[in-house]
Amino acid sequence: MANATISRRTMLFAGSAVVLAGGLAGGAYFRVNAKTSGDFEVTHTEEEWRKLLTPQQFAVLRQEDTERAFSSPLNDEKREGIFHCAGCDQAVFSSKDKFDSGTGWPSFTRTLPDAVGFKKDYMLIFPRTEEHCSRCGGHLGHVFDDGPAPTGKRHCINGVAMTFKPSGVS
Repeated sequence: MANATISRRTMLFAGSAVVLAGGLAGGAYFRVNAKTSGDFEVTHTEEEWRKLLTPQQFAVLRQEDTERAFSSPLNDEKREGIFHCAGCDQAVFSSKDKFDSGTGWPSFTRTLPDAVGFKKDYMLIFPRTEEHCSRCGGHLGHVFDDGPAPTGKRHCINGVAMTFKPSGVS
């Protein structure tokens, strides 16, 4: 009987390790459908969102996918200006709060006031805090507690989920 328990435990542990490894290696393939309508100022049907957004924007903003690290030109954006949600054009981050986190995604120490909402995300087994545009509900990225002063936060944002408007350009 003891051998059967150990065998089951070993199999359960091994199976969990395989699932975790698969999730970490291919996390972009595990998608959760984001809210596409509801209590947001900007709402569209899934079909309308698909027409308004590129396939990659739709995957990130509406299906909570993650773009490949170091793939966004906004990661290297250094000009002064404002980053907007690519789904609804709401201003979400200021270039004054942008920093190079070395992670491969645009990172910020804070959001603009009332620009985002937060929810828990358990897609990688451990909880993370997910960020969504407060105007359209689009998934932007995640926030972590390992950023620089003054906030100690690192808002790690998918570049494809944003557009950039340099200062002086409307």
